[in-house]
Amino acid sequence: MKYASSLTDYILEEEKSFKQATGSFSLLMIYIEQAVKIIASHVARSGLVDIIGSSGFKNQSDDEVQKLDVFANSILIESLRASKQVALIASEEMETILHTNEARAKYAVFFDPLDGSSNIDVNVSIGTIFSIYRMHENSLQKGTEQIAAGYVIYGPSNMFVYTCKSAVHGFTYDPSIGSFLLSHENIHTPERGSTYSINEAYYNTFPLSIQKYIQHAKDTNMKLRYVGSMVSDIHRTLLNGGVFMYPADSRNPKGKLRLMYEINPMARIMQNAGGLAVSGTSSPLLIQPTELHEKQPLFIGSKHNIEEIISFIG
Repeated sequence: MKYASSLTDYILEEEKSFKQATGSFSLLMIYIEQAVKIIASHVARSGLVDIIGSSGFKNQSDDEVQKLDVFANSILIESLRASKQVALIASEEMETILHTNEARAKYAVFFDPLDGSSNIDVNVSIGTIFSIYRMHENSLQKGTEQIAAGYVIYGPSNMFVYTCKSAVHGFTYDPSIGSFLLSHENIHTPERGSTYSINEAYYNTFPLSIQKYIQHAKDTNMKLRYVGSMVSDIHRTLLNGGVFMYPADSRNPKGKLRLMYEINPMARIMQNAGGLAVSGTSSPLLIQPTELHEKQPLFIGSKHNIEEIISFIG
């Protein structure tokens, strides 16, 4: 049987390629891994314990906060603080940035603790998204400054998808040994895919250019696939090709997805896997954020599909 590298092994091995590595980044990643294992275990038992349903609060984006959102957010904050490697923590669920006052900490971490949490009660795949930066005097950096990004999808199997340099790897959780094992090495998204993913219920609110593209997709026999959990929809797009779209519309003229917590990490992953991501007609990674919870539209997926969308947007 071929030995499958664990996520921890991979991170420690990757550290060797950085001449000035001190081990602090590896330690940070190990704490993130431990946090998502805990979240995964609670997601798996969500129908058996009192952790599903609404918390009765709304977050900064006016979304209903689920009980599991609160739990996941707390676990990630506790783990990041315990690592002592993080100076700045920002979450979709928090109004402001949390400064840890760790004098020697070198990293800033932005995360969405539980993407797609409105699907928890109906047992649809959900996930955690994270983005890591080196500390800078400007807390809000462009996505190009990310040193690592990743997401965890909690589904039939739990997978940790991660990029640091230029490669994207997927690690699937083996509960029998309690480790994420390398299962998808050097992920490359197909240059063209046959599926498009969008909430077509809002078709009449979309700009005319997007309506025309959707009709073009139908005319060219593309298939509509939409889960309603961004992690799930982009994960499918990453592996199988196609396009995921969350455009600005008449209800959300600036878009709905959060630049720092959702768009930037996913864009970094997709681009490192050979795909493309655009907000408007250029990469969201080039946007200088001006607000912690800034929103942007997003089109992400296979290179040729995204280039086709850009031709419609103009």
